[in-house]
Amino acid sequence: MSRAQRTIVLAAALCVAATAAWAATGGGEFWPRWVYFAVAVIAAAALLLARARRAPRDRRALAITGSFCVWLATVDLTVWVLTGGGYFWPAWTMLGLSALFGAAVWIDRRERHLADRVAALLRSRRGAVDRQAAELKRVERDLHDGAQARLVSLSLTLGMAGGLLRHDADAAAKLVEEARTTAVAALSDLRAVMHSIHPAVLADRGLGAAVRALALDLAVPVTVEGDPPAGLEPAVETAAYFAVAECLGNVVKHTAATHATVTFEPAPHALRIAVEDDGPGGAAFGGGTGLRGIADRLDAVDGTLRIASPRGGPTRITVTVPLQA
Repeated sequence: MSRAQRTIVLAAALCVAATAAWAATGGGEFWPRWVYFAVAVIAAAALLLARARRAPRDRRALAITGSFCVWLATVDLTVWVLTGGGYFWPAWTMLGLSALFGAAVWIDRRERHLADRVAALLRSRRGAVDRQAAELKRVERDLHDGAQARLVSLSLTLGMAGGLLRHDADAAAKLVEEARTTAVAALSDLRAVMHSIHPAVLADRGLGAAVRALALDLAVPVTVEGDPPAGLEPAVETAAYFAVAECLGNVVKHTAATHATVTFEPAPHALRIAVEDDGPGGAAFGGGTGLRGIADRLDAVDGTLRIASPRGGPTRITVTVPLQA
């Protein structure tokens, strides 16, 4: 016989003994109900505690608190019934227990929110580190394949021109002209790398002007409406700019859109930018359009990316970055 079964048999025997003792003493007021009540109270407490302890670890404290509140409210209500009713004093107990359980729910939600926030920060930190490493590799590759190669060619060309200067001035002049062309190309490569890190127009004129300059260079006509809030932090401006740039790049590369619109929408304590195009729609995370990369970049500044792209279009992507009040 298991422990639980022995406990049930013992409780039943106790109740039977109390009932027999009441009958043997001539009956009268049925006092064994209090014995039944005590046994029921202990059994209910054990059952509720066992069920609460089976709850997930992160919800166990709330489950135990809720079980205690239910148990105590039931005990008071039963005592009120067994004592003949009258003034409904258990209402005060229930009111206090409701406040206690409400506080426990609030604390549980707060802890879960903080846990989710910590998890999000860990994800964004890992993403930021990975993106930084990938960005450094990209910059190194661009410099190696572009500007460095041209500078090496420039050095060789100038060396040959120096060797020919005294013997063949015309050939040396041609090599110098070739070197000048190579130097100009190297400068263009360096500007392109610098622009991919932080566009000069973004630093000089702000996010609105940078987005408008970006729109002028695209194959698809783009209309820019509104202006961003003043005083944006550099990290927010950079993340928002590259998010918009990637969205517009997707419009050009992955859709058959004939027009796109970038709108700086007013939002309380937030930077909100909507990018909409008249393409066929169907954009989604994981579709090979870089939307996941945009979302990861925005995570670093607590930003979010929302996509509305039904089949048949239009596609509307909303970038939202919270700002300090």
